[in-house]
Amino acid sequence: MSATADAVRAFRERLGLPGLVDVHTHFMPERVLDKVWDYFDAIGPLTGVEWPITYRHEEEQRVALLREFGVRAFTSMLYPHKPEMAAWLNAWSAEFAARTPDCLHTATFFPEEGVDAYVRQAVESGARIFKAHLQVGGYDPNDDLLDPVWGLLAEAGIPTVIHCGSGPVPGKYTGPDPVARLLARHPRLPLVVAHMGMPEYADFLDLADRHPAVRLDTTMAFTDFSERFSGFPPADLGRLADLGDRILFGTDFPNIPYPYEHQLAALERLGLGDDWLRAVCHDNGARLFRLDG
Repeated sequence: MSATADAVRAFRERLGLPGLVDVHTHFMPERVLDKVWDYFDAIGPLTGVEWPITYRHEEEQRVALLREFGVRAFTSMLYPHKPEMAAWLNAWSAEFAARTPDCLHTATFFPEEGVDAYVRQAVESGARIFKAHLQVGGYDPNDDLLDPVWGLLAEAGIPTVIHCGSGPVPGKYTGPDPVARLLARHPRLPLVVAHMGMPEYADFLDLADRHPAVRLDTTMAFTDFSERFSGFPPADLGRLADLGDRILFGTDFPNIPYPYEHQLAALERLGLGDDWLRAVCHDNGARLFRLDG
């Protein structure tokens, strides 16, 4: 067992957790993932911060690592950057989930003709979580083509992990305002704000305060890497405690520039207590996805 697996196991055993629920891990077709890794290789010069991929392994090894870490449920976050891509990605992710039972069947979408049909098909085939990436996709979540999609997901109660914060670099439709407009039309929409909304943390915490169906994931937040350029405001730590039942553990595995256990250590050093850690790292996700029946 690796040093990382030992560290993660020690964390779980200390808290008495049966495992971790990681709502933000990436699995996608090989040629797509290669392009994602090329992006991270290039983002260092763009942002001035190097971003080495710690777990640049073949798919089978990456799945095995998550299992070794004690992750009982994870996702295959994938996302299109252009039209006529999402349905193909959804077909791949459905097949991946069928052969990877501990992966929550993940799907995605793009504002294009026919989007409501293939999203409904994904829901009917068992999709349990969706991914929307406003930065990479470069689209407004309030695009009229997406309105029936959001309505369907709100009615079905299926969460969407949405990259809507402006980190690591802002996009045309990132930031809290587009999401606030979306939630004004679909107030019951179960969004999961990726990366705690980095760097607009306080604004997205405000949205969660106003909308009980909104959650946030911890992906890369609070880590040494992110704190260097987008630190979480210490004055808002109490708000994390207040929203403890709506914060979900996420990591961005495998696309992280540090070992997996560092995300856990970053959460622990917030000092919000063992009950909070248990909820965030396992119980909230297990309840959301009904892992225990």
